[in-house]
Parts: sequence; C-alpha cells; structure tokens
Amino acid sequence: MSDESDFDLRPDQWEALKALRAPFARLPAPTRFVLEDLVALGLVSVNDRVPAITSKGRKALVRGSFCLLDAAA
Repeated sequence: MSDESDFDLRPDQWEALKALRAPFARLPAPTRFVLEDLVALGLVSVNDRVPAITSKGRKALVRGSFCLLDAAA
C-alpha cells in the first residue's frame, strides 16, 4: 500500500531535508541538485533564494523512509 507521504529518498536527500528543519540551516555543499529534487517533490520551497521545508516535507521526515530502514537493518 502506498501513501502520498511515502518517499523513497536517497540518503543525501534526507540529510538535506533534515538540515532544513532549522531556520538558516547550513546545508552540505553539493545540495543544489538535491534541493531541486526536493522542490520538485514539494518537500522544500525556495523564496528569495532561501530554501525552507514545507509541511509536506515535515510529514515526510516524521514518517521516514523504507529505504533508510532497509539500510539500517
């Protein structure tokens, strides 16, 4: 069963999304393409060149990723 809030993000995408939880977050250097992916998924928005996590992105963080759970096992 698939839910609209289930995302199979890569670890670098998850790290960028987690980093955006804090205002004025310091993102890892190679995040331009990662941010573009997250914006396309609706998890991040960019206003005045400043990325911010969306409510959909916060829900995705709370739910986690099955891909990450498999990697931890």
